[in-house]
Amino acid sequence: METNMETGLNNELLLLEPETLNACVSCGLCLPHCPTYRVTGDERMSPRGRIALMRSVDTKEFNPTPEWIHSMDTCVQCRGCETACPSAVPFGELISDTKKALASVRKLPLTIRIGLLILNKPRLLTGVTFLIGVLQKLGFMRNSSYIPSGVPLLKRQFKTTYSSQDPVLFTGCVMESWTPWVHTAALKTLAFFGVNVATSGKNVGCCGALHEHSGLRSVSIKMAENVMNEMPTTGPVLVNSAGCGAMLKEYGKLMGTEKAKQFSERVFDVHEWIAKNCKLPNRIEKKERLVVQDPCHLRHAQNSHQYVREVLSPFVEIVELPDEGLCCGAGGAFSVSQKELSTEIRKLKRTAFAEVNTEGEKFRVVSANPGCVTHLQSEGFEIKHPLEVVAEYVNEISETDEMSKFE
Repeated sequence: METNMETGLNNELLLLEPETLNACVSCGLCLPHCPTYRVTGDERMSPRGRIALMRSVDTKEFNPTPEWIHSMDTCVQCRGCETACPSAVPFGELISDTKKALASVRKLPLTIRIGLLILNKPRLLTGVTFLIGVLQKLGFMRNSSYIPSGVPLLKRQFKTTYSSQDPVLFTGCVMESWTPWVHTAALKTLAFFGVNVATSGKNVGCCGALHEHSGLRSVSIKMAENVMNEMPTTGPVLVNSAGCGAMLKEYGKLMGTEKAKQFSERVFDVHEWIAKNCKLPNRIEKKERLVVQDPCHLRHAQNSHQYVREVLSPFVEIVELPDEGLCCGAGGAFSVSQKELSTEIRKLKRTAFAEVNTEGEKFRVVSANPGCVTHLQSEGFEIKHPLEVVAEYVNEISETDEMSKFE
């Protein structure tokens, strides 16, 4: 076994399936959908370029260099290439396994390691949340691309009623601590449609998505096991964060156990579940035009972005962006570890917003992922979770004769 002395990475490290690697025919149809290629024009920053580099290691033709590692580390893991690929190359699996291999030969940035540790320690997260809340009240950290403004000092308690077959809203880690108002909006919306729902609670904790994206496979599996053990064994699991939802839906593939597969089958994006199970009105007067920004892990990983539109359409006129779901640059921890690239990608999204705002009308924007919301808010956009907007309208409906349109 040969070893690259500069990186410590050996040429037998990547154990990727040759058939999967060879499924890529280098046609280039993925290139317009890859945010890192779009902002750099560098083939090493494209899906087909990264796959070529994976092949070079897997076939023992190349000892990886720091540049090779940089190519993999700069992937946002948005999976936009999967949607565009005519050969159905599972790039998400390839880059995930590659990140897992890299975790053993190079350390993640210190800020990422600290952040991931905090997410896995609920009490520590509570303390950090209080500190952030205090700092924001003092005027600091109010325009961060990865910490939302208005972080509460204390964790909010959600009061719900519940029976064994009712849905459970997965509240997660950061959303429960930093953006509890999104969960409140989800609970209000579900209650409006007559749905009894419980919340997952503090014992469930983090889903492990950011740890998996960082290559910490063993840690993410332990976190997945905890989630499944602490969640009810029956009833739908509803998720209002695209990244968390994608992760929970992939537990079966990640762990390969029957228990994990059965759990993943019970997971639904909250918009998906509402659209399939609740009666939506069809004649509510449209009050505003609203831009929908699709989170990558809702559009490309879950293929459930259409349900956001179904739930919103009775209340607003939807404005579509012309960028075919291009990533906004948040990418979980990507906006921390690759800040410069993340900022450049966000500029592409700003351009897309400008294209639908040609007459100077200022639209509100919605996105069903907290990372996307925070990342775009720091650019100055007024952006909310879709269910925050729905909750506004159902509150109005409850106080008027518009209720008759649900009957």
